[in-house]
Amino acid sequence: MSRIAVLTGGSTPEREVALAGAAQVVRALRELGHSVCVVDTVEGPLSDEQEARLLVPAVGKAPPSAEELQLLKERELGPALAELPEIKQADLVFLVLHGLAGEGGEVQAVLELAGVTYTGSGPLGSALAMDKDVAKRICRHAGIPTPDWLMWPASREAIEALGYPLVVKPSKTGSTVGTSVVRSYSEVEPAVAEALRYDDEVLLEAFLPGRELTVGVLGDRALAVGEIVPPGEIFDYEAKYTPGATREIFPAALPEELAETVKRLALAAHRALKLRDFSRVDFRLDSQGKPCFLEANTLPGLTSTSLLPQSAAACGIGFAQLCETICRLALSREARNKVAT
Repeated sequence: MSRIAVLTGGSTPEREVALAGAAQVVRALRELGHSVCVVDTVEGPLSDEQEARLLVPAVGKAPPSAEELQLLKERELGPALAELPEIKQADLVFLVLHGLAGEGGEVQAVLELAGVTYTGSGPLGSALAMDKDVAKRICRHAGIPTPDWLMWPASREAIEALGYPLVVKPSKTGSTVGTSVVRSYSEVEPAVAEALRYDDEVLLEAFLPGRELTVGVLGDRALAVGEIVPPGEIFDYEAKYTPGATREIFPAALPEELAETVKRLALAAHRALKLRDFSRVDFRLDSQGKPCFLEANTLPGLTSTSLLPQSAAACGIGFAQLCETICRLALSREARNKVAT
């Protein structure tokens, strides 16, 4: 039995997603016999009453408003998190966080400096993957195909050369928050304005017409490839977290050669971005049926509808086993580091 602190919540648009995932993780870890406490980066350690109120498996159809997020940000504990006894005395901190502050390396750096063992990628890998522009540059350099893109601001000439439709999205958010598909130049600036509500950088990416695929990575193994069939053109926030809104097919009905290519590219992206323990890598097929990298998720969702658990389940790995494996990967890495030093 280990003492595990589940660190969750946060002040990003994906706060509800993190809390819903934590509800699943906490239950699984307790059923496995671990001693588990829950720490919200805003509220601090949660009482039993707060757990019952905040850790609910359902996610709303829309993220919190800008006003709600600002109030949460003002209460963030920041570096003081590492001084909490619940964090300092834990054998392991299990991260169930989403968005820039949780996935972008900031929390990881705080825990690293405090000597706290935690799950998932380190500060560098987290930051590289969180920034979609940087991640695409690294993957393209590593020979991993990715759709052409521009960063805003860009000239009309450059945007027209990229062609329509375009996906306009914040560079450093997840869950497709603030993302739009545009079909003409007149739609670009309103879409950029929407994306700027959630980030200070905006990416304009060529829209690929093919099937959307995703694959989980656990340790150094690519799990089952899944296909995402959303009700609209993109897998947006509502489609992600409304049960039954999207068809998610695991394993995807793909030719074996294509499925193996997607797995190979997922592992290549995981390694190129210096990720560790687990991740989920998303692809879309281009007009020739070639898989192209969209993004890598260093702390993929762990809700009842999330894709990583489905990818693992298609390989015979249940949710509790998935959580236990993530814990073991982190603890064994820490043990190796202690031997090395």
